[in-house]
Amino acid sequence: MSTASTAATVEFDDSGLGEWTEEERFEVTAERIAEYAAATNDPIEAHRNGEVAPPVFAIVPVFFSMAPAALSVAPVELLMKLVHGEQDFHFHRPIYPGDNLVVRSKPIGFEGRDNGSTVVVYVETRTDKGELVNEQWMTAFFRKVDAGRSVGEPAPAHRFDDALRSQASVARVEQHIDKDQTFRYSPASGDPMPIHLDDEIARMSGLPGIINHGLCTMAFASWAALTELADGDVTRLRRLAVRFAKPVLPEQDIATTFWQARESSGPDATYAFETTVGDEVVIKDGLAVIADK
Repeated sequence: MSTASTAATVEFDDSGLGEWTEEERFEVTAERIAEYAAATNDPIEAHRNGEVAPPVFAIVPVFFSMAPAALSVAPVELLMKLVHGEQDFHFHRPIYPGDNLVVRSKPIGFEGRDNGSTVVVYVETRTDKGELVNEQWMTAFFRKVDAGRSVGEPAPAHRFDDALRSQASVARVEQHIDKDQTFRYSPASGDPMPIHLDDEIARMSGLPGIINHGLCTMAFASWAALTELADGDVTRLRRLAVRFAKPVLPEQDIATTFWQARESSGPDATYAFETTVGDEVVIKDGLAVIADK
């Protein structure tokens, strides 16, 4: 006996796969870097002074190119059903003040599921001289929509190996999300989504109230990784990937736990991590790759 789908079937357009968005340009300033670091409670002095950007700052120049890429495949009327499912950064070098960045995005694949569908967007950031700064894979999740098929490429894998739970963790960092966190993060990141700023709109969307930006929570996990595993040195971070599992609310306490992964990446160390609120996992399938000194 077949089980009926819980999601409405909607046609996604595979002709948009592989098509780049228009290039956008972003001028990096020390002030913008420092504002982002302060908005994410980042304790690393070089970030707070605007000398070098925190890793998740890499989302700021590309933020407005990702949704159009996803909506070139998914129908535009599904915008309000879009949530950030996964984020995967591959860093070739940090971002510095004075960088003039050129960014573009393209959808590379989609997958239909009973409870919702995903679109994978590949994002490229270069300097105006053509130097590759970072690559990103953003997985957009469209709630309660079934694309009915799967086409194109998936995002790179970063699934947590449950066998790691049998070994001791290498670090655990406890952090607090401030009451005004979303109101500081929104202007610093350029993310104006009202579910992070308006309690009534958040509740109308089925949420318990204003929720923290997922990328803000990811930024907290990033500086936890840097302070505990990389001596606060962002130049050593090669990759940072997460899956957003549940929303985090202002004034909640979070804890990020790291395990040394079994596989080796040559001179790089690979760590798996999860972020929790109490017993609930809010960031899962976390992966951090950190180079030797």
